[in-house]
Amino acid sequence: MNFTGIIVGAAVFFSIGVCHPITIKLEYYFGRKGAWVFAVVGLICAVASLFISNYVVSTIVAAFAFSCFWGIHEVTSQEMRVLRGWFPENPARHEYYERRRKELGDILAGTPSHKHLKEKLKK
Repeated sequence: MNFTGIIVGAAVFFSIGVCHPITIKLEYYFGRKGAWVFAVVGLICAVASLFISNYVVSTIVAAFAFSCFWGIHEVTSQEMRVLRGWFPENPARHEYYERRRKELGDILAGTPSHKHLKEKLKK
């Protein structure tokens, strides 16, 4: 029997499970600026996976790297969830959230196209 796929699958499932609460905490304390943490950790893990000789461990580290890269996107998505009231906002950043709600008022009320949303988020 070959358990490699099961081991890698479980590790990927675990890495996604670890990245999700980290995304929530990063956005809570640092806002979208916290995405750089995922970028740095992702780059370190991606490079490290190139130098690991064990295929299973290298695959797990690379999968974790790409979970971190996805986390960069999720920090922005988490901000939108906070603005919609689906997650609690950091009281210390209340003014920031109010300003963003005014900027994105029409977006928060409906479900806009992704192109329109990306243009608004760039501001």
